[in-house]
Amino acid sequence: MRFLYYDTVDKIEKGKTIVGAKTFTLSEEFFKKHFRKQALVPGIIYIEAMAQLLGWLVIYTHDFKLSAVMSLVEDVDIAPDLRPGFKAEIHGEIISTSRRDSLGKAWITVDGKTIASVNRIIYSHVHKVNSQDLMNLFYYYSGIKADLNEQ
Repeated sequence: MRFLYYDTVDKIEKGKTIVGAKTFTLSEEFFKKHFRKQALVPGIIYIEAMAQLLGWLVIYTHDFKLSAVMSLVEDVDIAPDLRPGFKAEIHGEIISTSRRDSLGKAWITVDGKTIASVNRIIYSHVHKVNSQDLMNLFYYYSGIKADLNEQ
């Protein structure tokens, strides 16, 4: 089972930004046998959603020649008591990137209001990867076509 915390990648601009979406429903796997009185989306799920999309932006930016491993998360802000039943827009932005690592920030909005943000995410780069496999996974899990032109 894979836990993907985004449904689609709606926009990606190499070396700059990524925007995706996630609809949080009551049928999510992480709600089963938890939150019996009132279902709440755990804050760590928001962090993971932002990290997953921003990680793909790092990989895409480097032409699928590396994998990105999240190694630091700082300056996190998450709204409390968020109940399922909404569609979130997930934004990620690369601040700097090198051969060794990348620095970025990410945030989630619902109806234009920011509900979660991470102002500093660092990814270490792993260079021993199968680029074709990474590319295939990206296009499969992102919901975009392999011939996507940069927007």
